[in-house]
Order: sequence, then C-alpha cells, then structure tokens
Amino acid sequence: MEISQEQINLVNNRIHALVKAESFYGKKLEEAGIESIATAEDFRKLPFSEKSDLRDAYPLGLMTVPEEEVVRIHSSSGTTGLPVIIPYTQKDVDDWATMFARCYAMAGVTNKDRVQITAGYGLWTAGIGFQAGAEKLGAMTVPMGPGNTEKQLQMMQDMKSSVLCATSSYALLLAEEIQKRGVADKLYLRKGIIGSERWGQKMRDRISKELGIELYDIYGLTEIYGPGIGISCKYDKGIHYWDDYVYIEIIDPETLQPLPDGEWGEIVITTLVKEGAPLIRYRTHDISRIIPGECPCGSKYPRLDVIGGRTDDMIKIKGVNVFPKQIEEILQEFPELSSEYQIRISHLDGKDTMRIYVETNGTVDFLDMARRVAAKVKSRIGFTPLVKVVEIGLLPRSMKKTKRVIDERYE
Repeated sequence: MEISQEQINLVNNRIHALVKAESFYGKKLEEAGIESIATAEDFRKLPFSEKSDLRDAYPLGLMTVPEEEVVRIHSSSGTTGLPVIIPYTQKDVDDWATMFARCYAMAGVTNKDRVQITAGYGLWTAGIGFQAGAEKLGAMTVPMGPGNTEKQLQMMQDMKSSVLCATSSYALLLAEEIQKRGVADKLYLRKGIIGSERWGQKMRDRISKELGIELYDIYGLTEIYGPGIGISCKYDKGIHYWDDYVYIEIIDPETLQPLPDGEWGEIVITTLVKEGAPLIRYRTHDISRIIPGECPCGSKYPRLDVIGGRTDDMIKIKGVNVFPKQIEEILQEFPELSSEYQIRISHLDGKDTMRIYVETNGTVDFLDMARRVAAKVKSRIGFTPLVKVVEIGLLPRSMKKTKRVIDERYE
C-alpha cells in the first residue's frame, strides 16, 4: 500500500513532535537531516525503529508529550532485557477504545452481547483493551482475567456470556474442559475474539467446532496501542486494519526494502496520530503480507494476511533454517493428530537433535504415526526428527500463550 498524502501529513505532525521532544527517533531524524517528508519516496528514506531502541529509552524516554498529559503507561510482556514502557495520553486511550470498538463491530458484536474477557490485566495491554472497546460499543463486559477455569465456566453459564475474548491456547483449554464436563448445551457463546499468538487452521477448527462459535483473529502489539488495530471479518479473508490510525508496510527482512502487495515479509508499522509515544517505521518482526484487492465483506479498510510467524522464530538446526510454521503445516496434513505439538531442540554427543511431540487418539498405531510424520518432515525440510506420539491431552495447555518451541541448547 502506497502511503497517501493525508497519511504523509499525519507523519509530518509526528516527526515534528518527536524532534521537539528530543526522543531517540527525533535524534535519528536530526542525524539524517530530515525535518519533514513530502512524498512516498521520502517516507521510505525514514530510519526504522526497533525494539532495542525502545528498551534503551527505559523508563520514560519514549514520552513525547509533557508528563502532565500522560494518563497511563503499559509495558510489553517480553521476558528478556528491560521492559518497554509505553506512555498514553487521554487521546491515545480514547483512540484505542475506538479502534477496538470497530473490531467488535466488524465481528458482529453488538451492545446486546455479554463479553467475557480472559486476557490479562495490569501492565499488559490485553485485558483493559478488550474491556474499553466493549464498553465503547456498549456491550456488557465480564472482566474475568486469566486463569481459574472453574470460575470462568461458572460465569460463562450464569452470565450467559455470548462473546469469549482469549488467547487461542486458553480458548482451546476452555473448549476441552467444556467437552469433558458436558456443559456445552448450557452455554450461550456465539463468537470468539482470539489474539496474542499465532494459531494454525487445525486449532482454529477445533475451537470453533467444540465451542460452536465463529472465530475472529484480532491483531495488535503493546508498542502500537495493543490488540485492536485490526481484526478479521466474517469472510475470514485476512485482517482488516485501521489505516486512519496506522500505516503498514511490508519489507524484506534481509534487504529492508519495501515489498509489493501480495508478497510475504516483515510488518512495519507507523502510528499516524499517537501522542504519548509515536513510532515511525517500527519493525514488528511479525511475518505477513498485504492482501491485494477488495474483501467480499465490502470494507474499504486494507487487509493483512494471518500472521505467519516471526522473523526471530527461526531455528537453525543441522545447517537448515526452520520456522515452527513449517512444522505446523506438515502436522496439519495428518487428520489423526490434534492441533497441539511441541518442538524440543537439544545438543547430544556433538550433534543437534529435534524432537517433535504430537497428540493423537488411541485408535492409531503410535509407532507407525511417528514414522510417517518423521518421513514427511524429512522429505519437506531435509532432516529426520525424532517423533514422539502421545495421547490427546498430555501436552501442556496454557491459560496465556503456549510455548511450542523449547531450545535446550541454550538453557
């Protein structure tokens, strides 16, 4: 998507604010001799910003307005290094709620729905974002937060919750518990708004079937408001994003050059109206593509494809670059397997080993299943993993995000 003149004007406003605040990015612009931009070509010359820039600004170096205008901070949930602290003005908070309300509306949620929120509250952007958007829409919120599955199911039944907001991992855990307890006929759920981690088609189908609900994929990240900058529609043909609030480009992560619509690469986001901590050309490391053409739903908002992984997800083993998505796609070809898997990489006797744990039911020959999966991985990726087949339910479930790749070489 070529940046429009209107978006260029908004970027210039953010450039002036960043330079005035003497932020890390304002200094980058001064070093590059850039005071403003006039064309799409000028925009492509703007420097990128990275997570490391944001960490270096800890605690409040990203603040681009006077402190008395900041009403809230949020923090990324990263587990390595210093956290990233993002300041929000009242306008930022209001804009985020507006975007999130759009997401709910796109998913067909109305003010007659009861929205059960299982995402985390606190410094993280998830829970409070889901709540503010639902309240903006006028829906009744049930702000449960994560965990306490017993209580979740009780409230789901007693409050007649019609919309579930969750990570895909927790939605699956709830679906399995509901099936185990035989309470599906006591529920009123009709939609699921799912975000915060990549999830494959098999997992999607299981959650949708077992809960009997329509699923919608929501996108966002703490550095850019939080979840709610885009969502899939009922046609499930990509994620519509709000291009009056964010400009998205796709770049080649190696050459850093912009890619045309339709090609897969790394998502780079520019906030167009954010005040507390505006970001220009922020490298997300998420992999997707901009889907060309119009969506059958008729919305004019542009679309991203489903998130295909992260550039930093890549595992190097036996000289081969492997992405978890490649393994997931192979496993999806076996209808006997559940959606859950785990990859463990270890170094033993001078060589790297990949073990893949998969789940299936008791009607399958486990040894034959392991052999077939290993052969398929070998033919597709180039080396033979050790495959361990276990019964459904034995792999860990999570109330937040599921850790699917464990690299024991660096532990």
